[in-house]
Amino acid sequence: MTRTSHRTRIYETLRLRLLRGEVGPQARLVDHVIAAEMGVSRMPVREALMQLVSEGYLESTSRGFALPNLSPERIAEVFVLRRLLEPYAVACVARDRSDGDLDAMRAGLDVAKAAGADVAAFHRGSEAFRNAWLGAVRNGELRGAIQRHSGQVQSVRFATLPDPDARRTIIAGLKALLDAIAAQDGPRASDLMLRFIYDAETAYHRIEERP
Repeated sequence: MTRTSHRTRIYETLRLRLLRGEVGPQARLVDHVIAAEMGVSRMPVREALMQLVSEGYLESTSRGFALPNLSPERIAEVFVLRRLLEPYAVACVARDRSDGDLDAMRAGLDVAKAAGADVAAFHRGSEAFRNAWLGAVRNGELRGAIQRHSGQVQSVRFATLPDPDARRTIIAGLKALLDAIAAQDGPRASDLMLRFIYDAETAYHRIEERP
């Protein structure tokens, strides 16, 4: 296998871990550790990590690579982009979704609903739901633009998910969104996603402002 092939495989593996929320805010991705795990040299790992940095998924630190440490100002800016992109994207999903897409969204929602006080399980379920509807966005450029903001989404979720009220709001929002997508009601799905993002921003600011 060529170095380019190794880099592509490593990039896709790491990107999937990031999108699934498997890399927490305190985690550090270290090139020689990943190289040993995947049985390759450090160079293709380094190249894959740098590609993820260039796309906004990671940032380089003195101790390895990590989720972006976003300032409040940058998080606010990404919320603006999410409000512009995601309502349109989910309306397209309501139009184009398959039964398999709906099954994947239901499976993620079921995991989140069954999680109770298990924040890690709730996070896995909510990320699975998000990845399922994003996977149903047929416009690859639009899907990629949204996914590149996954670091912001992860930062907000890690901050807000320990709050039981935030988890209840998320469950209600995901269920309503799934119902609209299942009914192929694009305008309602768009409105619900906009409200969902506003609620996420409100919850984030409320928690960040606590003493």
